[in-house]
Amino acid sequence: MSTSPRGAAGVMRDAGKTAGMATGVAVLAAITGWLVGGAISSLSGNQNEKWILARSAGITAYALLVALVLVGLILAHPRRAQIRWPSPTTRIRLHIGLTAFTLVFTVLHIVVLAMDSYAGVGWKGALLPLGSVYRPMPVTLGLLGFYSGLAAGLTALVSSRITFRAWLPIHRVAIVSLVLIWTHGLLAGSDTPALLFMYLISGAVVVGVAVSRYTAVSPRDEKAELIKSEVIKQRTGPRTASEYAGGLPR
Repeated sequence: MSTSPRGAAGVMRDAGKTAGMATGVAVLAAITGWLVGGAISSLSGNQNEKWILARSAGITAYALLVALVLVGLILAHPRRAQIRWPSPTTRIRLHIGLTAFTLVFTVLHIVVLAMDSYAGVGWKGALLPLGSVYRPMPVTLGLLGFYSGLAAGLTALVSSRITFRAWLPIHRVAIVSLVLIWTHGLLAGSDTPALLFMYLISGAVVVGVAVSRYTAVSPRDEKAELIKSEVIKQRTGPRTASEYAGGLPR
């Protein structure tokens, strides 16, 4: 079975985009490894090197999670068809890539904190609610945010095996995960005053996009509402002259 020139061009274009995305992820991974390695080298001998590394990984994971949720909201936005760039395929690939990087930096954050005696979290606090000696409630909020985000990510992996009605509500827990982690970042970090502007701006942006996503009306809904109004007009018929004049027909 032969492939038309247009079909072949489409395959080549998709292959090029996939290769570009893979190259981008590889470059980001290399930069990430270089930055983490450089941070470890520069902090070598510092008494608080593990805490600083864990905090840096946590802030990076938070920034990636914000981007992840924003891309997810755009993917589900009723007006997403009006967004020309990037393409829907690229958005999905970006969503997947952000998920992987968010998970990597979150795990790094948790593991380093669990291994750092100075942090006062330990493995118990890193894995069990209220198990941390240091600020148990804020740390627990972060842990619950991690578990809820993990549940949302796992449902995406099995989305082709379960019904959309069962998958979507669980996947929407991702925004709950962001709220929990946002609160965790505000309450758990000793350097929160220096990062307060970042938390407020990022939170406001997510709220704004979320409100737009859940209040916007899709073109399909607008068309359905127009058809519904036309049907009602046809069923009720035109008003009589006396009704227009304010009287009742005799």
